[in-house]
Amino acid sequence: MSLNGWLQITIFIAAVLLLAKPVGSYMTAVFERRKTFLDPILGPCERILYRVSGIDPDEEMHWTKYGLAMLIFSAATLLLTYIVQRVQGRLPWNPQHLHGVESSLAWNTAISFTTNTNWQSYVPETTMSYLTQMLALATHNFWSAAVGLALAMAFVRGIARKESKTIGNFWFDLTRGTLWILLPLSIVLSLLLVSQGVIQNLKPYDTVKLVESQTVTGSDGKPATVTTQSIAQGPVASQEAIKMLGTNGGGFFNANSAHPFENPTPLSNFLEMLAIFLLPAGLCVTLGQMVKAPKHGWAILGAMTVLWFAGTFTTYWAESHGNPLIHNVDAKASQMQSGGNMEGKEVRFGITNSALFAAVTTDASCGAVNGMHDSFTPLGGLVPMTNILLGEVVFGGVGAGLYGMLVFVVLAVFIAGLMVGRTPEYLGKKIEAFDVQMAMLYLLIFPMIILGFAAVSVLMPNLGLSSLANHGPHGLSEILYAYASATGNNGSAFAGLNANTHWYNYTLGIAMFFGRFMMIIPMLAIAGNLANKKIVPASSGTFPVTTPLFTILLVGVILIVGALTFFPVLSLGPILEHLLMRAGQLF
Repeated sequence: MSLNGWLQITIFIAAVLLLAKPVGSYMTAVFERRKTFLDPILGPCERILYRVSGIDPDEEMHWTKYGLAMLIFSAATLLLTYIVQRVQGRLPWNPQHLHGVESSLAWNTAISFTTNTNWQSYVPETTMSYLTQMLALATHNFWSAAVGLALAMAFVRGIARKESKTIGNFWFDLTRGTLWILLPLSIVLSLLLVSQGVIQNLKPYDTVKLVESQTVTGSDGKPATVTTQSIAQGPVASQEAIKMLGTNGGGFFNANSAHPFENPTPLSNFLEMLAIFLLPAGLCVTLGQMVKAPKHGWAILGAMTVLWFAGTFTTYWAESHGNPLIHNVDAKASQMQSGGNMEGKEVRFGITNSALFAAVTTDASCGAVNGMHDSFTPLGGLVPMTNILLGEVVFGGVGAGLYGMLVFVVLAVFIAGLMVGRTPEYLGKKIEAFDVQMAMLYLLIFPMIILGFAAVSVLMPNLGLSSLANHGPHGLSEILYAYASATGNNGSAFAGLNANTHWYNYTLGIAMFFGRFMMIIPMLAIAGNLANKKIVPASSGTFPVTTPLFTILLVGVILIVGALTFFPVLSLGPILEHLLMRAGQLF
């Protein structure tokens, strides 16, 4: 750990907090139909879309109709993505003549991008054509993020409205989020990334001659000499921008944001991290403005920042200290490790930006990586996993992080009410049994899926364990991380697990599907129920949700729920691995 490293981390979070208000205010204007500087350009486009599709943007929807529209849209785009993958061998913009994607992998990938997870059980350079990357995957990065924005707005309206049976119009929210927010920001970020060296082309792959020939094992098991290497090309910058802004995370290349064509410089690395947090942070300000309680939005953003800092500090500390066993090998190794654990990290980013990136991408449900989490120290890998297991609410995915955090807010307010012995109120609305029941259903679905699939996988040697690169507690961490990442719609991986098998393709696909849509239903039910309530005036016994005390309570509730649920399995995974490492055993 160094002063320079802490300075970089401080500059990053300062930039996030400084941009939160202007971005949040802009999003408030967009969804409340106030005038914006983009209206002259995007207004006519919006009206044409509504006219062609036969949509009335002024039609208000009950929460059930809102949810049904979201499910229909998601199902239609999922099917489109699946079909494009299966027939890509017959479609244009396929300079490498790649074949159609195998059915289980195509199904997994379609669900992955539909649910904003972007889990990738494949090597993109050798699996997906340019057309598939653009038409099926990059477009879904917009759609899934826009769906998250729409759902967050539905929840916010549920809080803001009184005695209303509706929470907005899904098609209006989807269109506005795409045209006014995601598209213009992506264009700007794409150009900035191109200026840093991120490629954007439709060229066939380059073949270059190696400086030294290499001997590899061929498909027949015999040694073969390789004298050339294929260098992948493609429209990377455009996909990289929405990958980060939409907290999607799926890389154009297998190495993701560790690849120099996706993330070539420290400045591009900073911009990509900033893009991940930009909209989730801004949505907290949007919440405060739309419910007429700006300090409440900042209190929630404060809770997110506290949790982010705790995770970043732990990861940075663990990776800076490295593996103590290496210090005992020899003098040369000791000198190398004394600078920290550089295994799995790019030299151009170093430990600071690798640790910060790992915390940011798992806090925000993005899943992009600039270093391999599987190579982190046990405690360094524990933090990204824990960030996901907390429910992806520490900033969280675009929209999803906010509505997930608001479910925790409902629970925190309920607990506060129990402590003072009065009916809990949230911004003038009484929290009743139905709200708490739906909140608990939301919170129980998440661990049920993760722990259920992980438990079955570790008991099936031929299916669940055969894909492991490591055994013991680290192997358990690989399996647990995979299902946590899928259910939490994160998409990152420990990378020591070969997930491109029928078992993992199907079970991870199921985890992604239910981890997204099954949790949305109780959330929308809470939003609809809150919208229908009366607003009662605050009294001396009302628990304020705009103070540092509320922020502390909210952080405590999130940590207690996560700790009580997942601490036993974490004790058998990364925590046990750390203790065994200190005792001299590695996995």
